[in-house]
Order: sequence, then structure tokens, then C-alpha cells
Amino acid sequence: MLRRAEELRDELALWGALEKRARALAEMAELAAGDADAEALTPDLERDLAALQADWSRMEGQLLLSEPYDERPAIVSVHAGAGGTESQDWAEMLERMYLRWADDHGYRTEILDQTEGEEAGLKSVTFSISGRFAYGRLRSERGVHRLVRISPFDSQKRRHTSFALVEVMPEVAEDAAVEIDDKDLRIDTYRASGAGGQHVNKTDSAVRITHLPTGIVVSCQNERSQHQNRERAMTVLRGKLVERQMEEREAEMARLRGQHVEAGWGNQIRSYVLQPYTMVKDLRTGVETSNPIAVLGGDLDAFIEGYLRSRVGEAASA
Repeated sequence: MLRRAEELRDELALWGALEKRARALAEMAELAAGDADAEALTPDLERDLAALQADWSRMEGQLLLSEPYDERPAIVSVHAGAGGTESQDWAEMLERMYLRWADDHGYRTEILDQTEGEEAGLKSVTFSISGRFAYGRLRSERGVHRLVRISPFDSQKRRHTSFALVEVMPEVAEDAAVEIDDKDLRIDTYRASGAGGQHVNKTDSAVRITHLPTGIVVSCQNERSQHQNRERAMTVLRGKLVERQMEEREAEMARLRGQHVEAGWGNQIRSYVLQPYTMVKDLRTGVETSNPIAVLGGDLDAFIEGYLRSRVGEAASA
């Protein structure tokens, strides 16, 4: 409760500072209106107004994060779809996009598990993004992401379409409202692959946990000890089970509203087109941009905000 109180005090302070800036800007604009040399002040006023609007939009967007677990850190998994090297390269591009987004927002990241592709890219990767509201912001990224481009792996320079699946789970505490019975777990240990030093590569430190009732499989191999990898794998498993509960609840609500819900691999949420034209479009919200390079560099806020606002609209009309 003390931690929550401190967070609320910080939030109130930010809103208070925003209000003071708005009042000061309004007073400056009023003074400039009666000044014969007002034109000289216009660029400064416009710059300050743009900065104020950007900060207002960011703070307003934070008010949309009111769902359970929205304040929690996030665990993100990216899985390459069918298509071999092409899709594996796309999975690595998505990993880079989310890590850059996290870095731009001051979040901490840690790679928990990854399987490299045979020639390039990644078959799958799981990483954590730690910081307040990381899950609330990134839950908009759940689903299939589609890439269209001239393949750098095709000697004939043909256009290819690739798919990758993104999963986003909240990182929940051990006392979260999800029960895991030890008898429902199958735990396997194996030798880690890739970087990590002699200890990692010469001992069975990697851990794979299978949750038998649901068939969910999680693994972790990036920590030095088997115990640490088991703890991190259990964290991922708890997040997946919580996410599964929320998805089931959302599907039931959609069924009661009479909506058709289809959660399939081919149901992409966003398309990234690099050739023959450039565009990124979210198929759920209609948000789009003609600058895919910026998006792949981590500029995701417009898509995240668009999704959060659409969820509020859906809830209001339900």
C-alpha cells in the first residue's frame, strides 16, 4: 500500500505540473495577443503547445490502463511462423522492435529463452520487459504479425509474405490468483545452447516445464543455475496461465454479446508492408503509417494508444 501511495503521489504531481504548464502557456498566449511583436513569440508558443499536447496525450493514455495486471511487467514471446529462414528473420526483427521500444521508454529487458534459426533469425524467443504498465501497453501486441517484403534470402528478389506469432503475458507474483499443483507439472532439464559460458554449456542447467492439464510448455536457459532457470520458467508459466484465464473470459463475454470470435494463426492483427509500397496498418483499429522503418525501430505508441482507445469504446458500447 505504501508503494501504491507513492505511485499515486508521483502521478498527481505529474498532473499538477501539466496543469501549471497549461495555465502558463494560456497566460503567455493572452499577453502575446496584445503585443505588437507577437509574431516573434509564435514559434516558441507553438513549440511549447506541441510539447504540452504530447505530454497530455501520454498521460491521458495512461488513464486507459485500468485492466487487471496492467501495471505489471510483461513477458513477451515471439514465434516464427511457417516459411523457414524468412519467418525466422521476421521473428528476430520483431524482437528487436520490442526491445528498442522498451529501451525508449526506460524499461529493463532480459532474454529468458531463445532458439536460433538454422541460417538466420530466431525460431522463438522469450524475454521480460520490467517497469510499470509494461504489460498494459504491450497486451495490444498479442496476435499474428504479417510482413511483406522483397526477401534478402531470395536470389531472384521475389516478394515474400512472412508471419510471426507474438504472445504477451503479465509477470505475476507467486501469490497471484492462479493455482499450480506440483503433480500437474513435468519438469525436464537439459544442456543449454548458445552463449553463456562454460558452466551454462557443460551442465544440465536449462529447464523445460510442461503444465499437463493445459499442455502449456515453457523453458528457460539463460540463467547460470538450474534453480534460477526453474524460477524464471515458473514465472513465465504463471503469466501464461493468467493470460489464458483472461482470454477465456474475453471470449465468453464476446459470445454473450453475440460477436464471432476466431482466434486462429492466420488471424493477423497487423501488416507491415515494405514492398511494393511502404505501410504498417493495424487491422483491428485502422491505425496506419507510411513509415515502417520508424515502427520497426520501436515507434509503437500510436498503435498501442489506438488499441487502448478502441477497447474503451468497445466496453462503452457493450
